[in-house]
Amino acid sequence: MIIALAGAAPGDHRRAALRGDRVQTSLDLALGSAMAGIGLTIPAVALASVWLSGPLVLGLGATHTVLRALAVVVASLTVGPGRVTPLQGGLHLVLFAAYLKLAINP
Repeated sequence: MIIALAGAAPGDHRRAALRGDRVQTSLDLALGSAMAGIGLTIPAVALASVWLSGPLVLGLGATHTVLRALAVVVASLTVGPGRVTPLQGGLHLVLFAAYLKLAINP
């Protein structure tokens, strides 16, 4: 419940930012909210696994971990300079398609 409250708290600020035509502020708040939710969820689950029986499994195999790391590297190289070309966008779509294919047919 604490994680849900932390993720939902900036909602009013996002709506206020959109009303004032401050799209960048709205996107920054949405990204910050998502990062806070993700940043709080994994440690909370890891902490809960101490008291719960069974191993902690985050649901990513070796192949998915490699694809995720590759996607992070490609994203940092393409988005970092500030402009993304259609070829780079296509590379992101190919990585996404590979991830989906592995998710459907492991």
